[in-house]
Amino acid sequence: MKSYRKELWFDVPTRRAFINITGEVEECLKESGIIEGLMLVNAMHITASVFINDDESRLHQDYERWLEKLAPHEPLSQYLHNRTGEDNGDAHLKRQVMGREVVVAVTKGQFDFGPWEQIFYGEFDGRRKKRILVKIIGE
Repeated sequence: MKSYRKELWFDVPTRRAFINITGEVEECLKESGIIEGLMLVNAMHITASVFINDDESRLHQDYERWLEKLAPHEPLSQYLHNRTGEDNGDAHLKRQVMGREVVVAVTKGQFDFGPWEQIFYGEFDGRRKKRILVKIIGE
């Protein structure tokens, strides 16, 4: 069995964003040489997520509005976490809802995706450098 590991770094200039990382992750799969196996992609920061869904801008706007209703950024005082001097209590909750990672099956050197599925990096407290981990195991 082979194992492949790579870190992808992102520096998002805004507080929140959804970035399609399917192409970068496909490149990792090619680099790995793995034809049959599993791929894990996970956010290595507690205010970011990795998830799978459709690459449709209105859906991303719906996510933004829905997440802001669930965990609004302001008022900052509503989060006990922010009493530490942070202003990202909402980002921790948004990450919890959107998830830390995805696992994708690899068959014949391709992702086993359903129709329209793409991999996204969700940023909820940007404006600094963050990373995701790509780990692929198989043969």
